[in-house]
Amino acid sequence: MLKEFKEFALKGSLLDIAVGFVMGAAFKSVVTAFTTGIVSPLIGLLFNTDFKDLKWIVKEGVANAKGEIEGTIAVLYGEFITTVIDFIIVAFIMFLIVKAVNRMKRKEEEIAVEPAGPTQEELLIEIRDLLKK
Repeated sequence: MLKEFKEFALKGSLLDIAVGFVMGAAFKSVVTAFTTGIVSPLIGLLFNTDFKDLKWIVKEGVANAKGEIEGTIAVLYGEFITTVIDFIIVAFIMFLIVKAVNRMKRKEEEIAVEPAGPTQEELLIEIRDLLKK
């Protein structure tokens, strides 16, 4: 059983998937940093506030003995919008990668389809020209 698991775990496709997953997670953190560090502040200029802090307070909380407000219920729509922007950026980049890979595959297929020698028409023209001589 251990041998079978080792063979399964070391298959090329499984390792490719694992590497892709790790790269995707790292890419996601880069996109999140880009969105929270660059995109959100720029959009926040429109609202004159930090974009990620935008929220709709449904119920106000009550101040406790330390002066902290407890029990506030809020809809954090700024954080949700930031996450949606993250998703759109990641989805667009993945679309561009898949499009580029498909284009490269098409070019490889076109190269493979090209005939190695002269076509039948070229051979017939050559025969005709030789018969004329």
